Amino acid sequence: MSIIGAIVIGLLAGIVAKLLMPGRDPGGFILTIVLGIGGALLATWIGHAAGWYAADQSAGFIGAVVGAVVILGLYRLVAGRRRID
Repeated sequence: MSIIGAIVIGLLAGIVAKLLMPGRDPGGFILTIVLGIGGALLATWIGHAAGWYAADQSAGFIGAVVGAVVILGLYRLVAGRRRID
């Protein structure tokens, strides 16, 4: 997949992940893309480790969304503990 394709899929996956997990999240356009790309990389890594994907395969859109939701959930868990009020 090309870099432009990864950015577009990352943006779409990040948007869907943010819609699935309502609440305030920092960041805008760029962070949403990074969230989606990170989700795709996480889903691909887990898929390879579990034997779901061959060596030349990567996670699809749904896998990228699931990975982005996991990353967003972990971020909220860590960010919630660091808050000082």
